[in-house]
Amino acid sequence: MARILIADDSPTEVYVLQKLLEKHGHQILVAEDGEQAVSITQTEQPDLVLMDVVMPNLNGFQATRILSRDDDTRHIPIIIVSSKNQETDKMWGLRQGAKGYLGKPVSEDEIIEQIQSLLDK
Repeated sequence: MARILIADDSPTEVYVLQKLLEKHGHQILVAEDGEQAVSITQTEQPDLVLMDVVMPNLNGFQATRILSRDDDTRHIPIIIVSSKNQETDKMWGLRQGAKGYLGKPVSEDEIIEQIQSLLDK
């Protein structure tokens, strides 16, 4: 299926998302902060990025903005997956270049549906 980068500083969140996505046949890459997310996305060119917001170094909004404005990575869809799920957070994330925004905890159906809709484009 797809190569998906999970960018989250919580080992528990990474584990949950990784198991869920592997169950659906996806290959997983992991970044522990926003700087790693940018670097790995630039070098590995995953098919999609799941980006947390609250992370050390660069936060998810900053990393999303960098990736969505870079000619080499702007084609890679980013879904923000965060506990910051107020409407203003969602609007800000989408303005930074994210193609989707899901609040934690995410349901399996919701995340798989959003991933598939972006990968099918």
